Amino acid sequence: MKEKINVLVLPSDKTGVGKFRSIDPHVFLQNLYPDDFHVDIDYEPRINDMKYWDKYQIIHVHRNIGSHYDQTPAIVKYLKSIGKVVVIDIDDYWLPTVDHPIHSIIVQNKIHEKIVANLKEADWVTTTTDIFANEIRKINKNVLVLPNAIDPKEPQFNQPTPPSDKIRIGWLGGSSHLHDLNLLDSFVQKNYEINDKLQYVICGFDTRGSVTEINPTTGEQKKRDILPHETVWVNYEGIFTNNYKTLDENYIKFLKEFKEGEYISDKELPYVRVWTKPVSSYAMNYSKFDISLAPIKNHIFNRMKSQLKVIEAGFYKKALIASEIGPYTIDLVHCLKNGEFNDNGNAILIPESRNHSDWSKSIKKLVQNPDMITELGERLYNTVKDKYDLNKVTVTRAEFYKSLIK
Repeated sequence: MKEKINVLVLPSDKTGVGKFRSIDPHVFLQNLYPDDFHVDIDYEPRINDMKYWDKYQIIHVHRNIGSHYDQTPAIVKYLKSIGKVVVIDIDDYWLPTVDHPIHSIIVQNKIHEKIVANLKEADWVTTTTDIFANEIRKINKNVLVLPNAIDPKEPQFNQPTPPSDKIRIGWLGGSSHLHDLNLLDSFVQKNYEINDKLQYVICGFDTRGSVTEINPTTGEQKKRDILPHETVWVNYEGIFTNNYKTLDENYIKFLKEFKEGEYISDKELPYVRVWTKPVSSYAMNYSKFDISLAPIKNHIFNRMKSQLKVIEAGFYKKALIASEIGPYTIDLVHCLKNGEFNDNGNAILIPESRNHSDWSKSIKKLVQNPDMITELGERLYNTVKDKYDLNKVTVTRAEFYKSLIK
């Protein structure tokens, strides 16, 4: 009986990116290839125990070994010196732009430089897209694209969308996207004529978190919990409610209480706040809307992002309106020509030069052609359903890992 390849997986977290880049891919690897691989997943590696590493041929690291930014390059060098193959995975560009909430923290602690040092030392780097791979090759020429992928049987990607008299416009994301959402540029106000036909939905609302205040003179950092009204999600909500002008006083009062409860109304609301869910169930929120929005500003951090929003919307058969930027140009084909729908497109793409007008116009176009909402969802599903099926991507990973062990 042939020897199995032992793989040690060191995720960066249990609750976020670790799911898509480290945990799920390697659970699938173990399950699909039980005779070829043995996988251990460890969130707290014993980095100073030299025997800890002995049984493994491949070490998969997401970005960094635990919280040991300074030690990671030396650990990787040591592992290579004793014959281990070190694969470092990265899914985000190492230096967020100045409008990102953690930019100053990254720069002050030189985390971007430490990530680059890690990538230089790796035997191989895996990442999400060819766009990002080409950037990484400036640092390390050994790069393989293993895209984010979805288990099509996972319950959170199989929730039915309930019927509604309104067309629901949704956005799902995290707390670092204010500058992206600002691209929507008063789109609710611009669609005032059809807002009675629409319901706007924000998914991921969260009042948890902290504020890190940096003394500009001393550089001293102080962290405190944010107050509910300080959350960036209040700004998001302003964008999707025309600064709450689309809501009645009782609903506004309810929202300002920041309680995780359902507002009881005898009619469908113009806006719905959906609170954050864990990474194991957040995608269920795609079942709460019909059209998904994906605006992103054109800068290097966003251009290097993955196309996960495309993949998720596709598996849920949602019509997608997205920025014609970076990752969203990989699989998406614009479905309009001279203002009319064509047979080839699978989404509506918004050029950077049209952010001021086309988000609202595109929503209006779909409201006027509701059958195209369903049609675009089907087309997008057909685009992603095989290419980003975790079963298929795992085949590529298995072949890659086998090639590393001669």
